[in-house]
Amino acid sequence: MADNLNYKHLHYFWVVAKEGSIAKAASKLHITPQTISGQLSMLEDRINLPLFDRVGRGLRLTETGKLTMRYADQIFELGRDLGDMLRGAPQERTSEFTISAVSSISNLVVHKIIKPTLTLSDNINLISKAGRIESIFAELAVNQVDLVLTDTPLTSGYNVKAYNHYLGESGMSFFATPTLARALKGEFPSCLSHTPILLPSKHSIIRQLFDRWANELDLFPVAKGQFDDSALITVFGQMSVGVFFMPTIVEQEVCEQYHVEVIGRAENLRQRYYTVTPEKKITHPAVVAVCDGARDIIFK
Repeated sequence: MADNLNYKHLHYFWVVAKEGSIAKAASKLHITPQTISGQLSMLEDRINLPLFDRVGRGLRLTETGKLTMRYADQIFELGRDLGDMLRGAPQERTSEFTISAVSSISNLVVHKIIKPTLTLSDNINLISKAGRIESIFAELAVNQVDLVLTDTPLTSGYNVKAYNHYLGESGMSFFATPTLARALKGEFPSCLSHTPILLPSKHSIIRQLFDRWANELDLFPVAKGQFDDSALITVFGQMSVGVFFMPTIVEQEVCEQYHVEVIGRAENLRQRYYTVTPEKKITHPAVVAVCDGARDIIFK
């Protein structure tokens, strides 16, 4: 079928098929039978296939006509639905705002940073996603997300036209269940040597910073698990599988939710946070709320 289908011709065909004759369709549409016959002929010429067989004084759909009728039913039903929706549409529509966070960032931190968008307006529908940084920046490149939350700034190597907005940074707090904490030997951080620990996966920036930090202090913890998803670290951590670390800005939440205690803090082991957006000058109210809340409250 031709690409430039004339929907006025299709509508005439649809009415004729429903009414069973050109005369009845003409009466329903308040136009002459000759006009409808001419329009049907033009439609058949365009698709180069007959839509009706003439049986006596009536019309019968060909196989092509039956197929066309099924599509026409769907097209004009959608048209009626659209009209009904527009007539009853409210003046203000809910708009989706999609945030994608790299999976190496704690869910508690993500919640803390994006929370202002939930109280900004009733008209914003927040969609929160998580994943590897490569896939997230790829989605940003094709406008599938509005804001990326990351601990690794966007560089020219990703070939994405977007802009970094620095939010702040946090040192790390180390946690253990009370049982595991009592079994540790020595003061922090030396107590980490030969102690089971749960770590982010090696591709994450915070893991690379931790390895450098531990090496500088001659610490040799025993890796019991490495995870892309930071949420799994806390799940295994509350089961006494190993010590784990999270940003100090969510220290209280970690202790309360996972029933663990702080065994030490590393202020010089720091995770930085950025939003990445398509706009250089931030104007979207949700992005403004995220950035202002992070800078003025969380990382102040």
